[in-house]
Amino acid sequence: MTHDIAGVRAQFPALKAGWAHFDGPGGSQTPQPVIDAVAEALAGPLSNRGLTTVGERNAEDCVVAAREAMADLLGAEPSGVVFGRSATQLTYDFSRTLARTWAAGDEVVVTRLDHDSNIRPWVQAAEAVGAVVRWADFDPATGELTARHIADQLSDHTRLVAVTAASNLIGSRPDLPAIAALVHERGALLHVDGVHYTAHAPVDLAALGADFFACSPYKFLGPHLGVVASRPDLLETLRPHKLLPSSDAVPERFELGTLPYELLAGTRAAVDFLAGMDPRARGTRRERLLTSFGSLERHEDALRRRIEEELSRLPEITVHSRAAERTPTLLLTIEGRSTVDAYRHLAERAVAAPSGAFYALEASRRLGLGDTGGLRVGLAPYNDEEDVDRFLEALADFLRTAP
Repeated sequence: MTHDIAGVRAQFPALKAGWAHFDGPGGSQTPQPVIDAVAEALAGPLSNRGLTTVGERNAEDCVVAAREAMADLLGAEPSGVVFGRSATQLTYDFSRTLARTWAAGDEVVVTRLDHDSNIRPWVQAAEAVGAVVRWADFDPATGELTARHIADQLSDHTRLVAVTAASNLIGSRPDLPAIAALVHERGALLHVDGVHYTAHAPVDLAALGADFFACSPYKFLGPHLGVVASRPDLLETLRPHKLLPSSDAVPERFELGTLPYELLAGTRAAVDFLAGMDPRARGTRRERLLTSFGSLERHEDALRRRIEEELSRLPEITVHSRAAERTPTLLLTIEGRSTVDAYRHLAERAVAAPSGAFYALEASRRLGLGDTGGLRVGLAPYNDEEDVDRFLEALADFLRTAP
């Protein structure tokens, strides 16, 4: 099977501006079918959800279709898909809800590899009830966070472990099934930040062992909102604070206020777009997604290897993305040079590769980069060989300039 890069790129109006985008980890560009779906939802009659008027039915259809699409994308059940403003907001909501079941002396494990949105909500929720926070490290030399790193922090008092499926800073992909087995042996729950991971690899909630899996459609070609997928039976055991008249059904009890129906329409369209990236994919939407992601992984990995090979010839460059399993995301530092200056130099040549720690402060500090981080080069489904050429040429040009 083949990733149809020409067909994919033709669907992105933003690419007409002429930029080479390596800023996908911070938010991807949007294909025309997603834009159209959002506009069509807003253009038609639209009301609060219901089954009587056309506006009510349109809103209901947006919600149902989006839940089904996200369930196909994540290998979940539609009734286990929760929508919210962002993955950060949902993580805060779930952390507060779960903390109501904790007591002083219970333990929560977070990792130094994670984005702060999968650290601070749990730290703050634990502190509010007197629970203990334990920190799992990772190896800064390799970028690896292993099951052993998690196991060292587990005890009979562990109630929840929060871990990333893929680092948004250096791309490392921990062995989630191995981690999940250890966590569940202790009777604890596993909350997985899949925001970066979902854009690059197929997700199967049960196979990964995630009790909660958070992601953000705007990282995989969709609109700005957040999603948490879980087992419906697990969601039934949780009692979030909510308005009295609002639905107590799962998953609605976790969705506070009116949902953004037009963004849900765009989310469904984004999943359909992902399922069609390999034009030879056949079968159900889930089957087509698995085929298309297989083709996408091969495409992105080939581009990543080419970039890494060229960077290895530049002695001034240090690549901090070294894990054996990782996404096509590279973090670079440049000896004697500011990566902010490199970022600006690239931008002047219409190459978007930003500099920073990207909310992964603990990881950046553990790598010895403080809060500054480095230059992040992230691939997305629309990147091609010409983009790579432009990035490498612009970076080489920066290295030739005087400090």
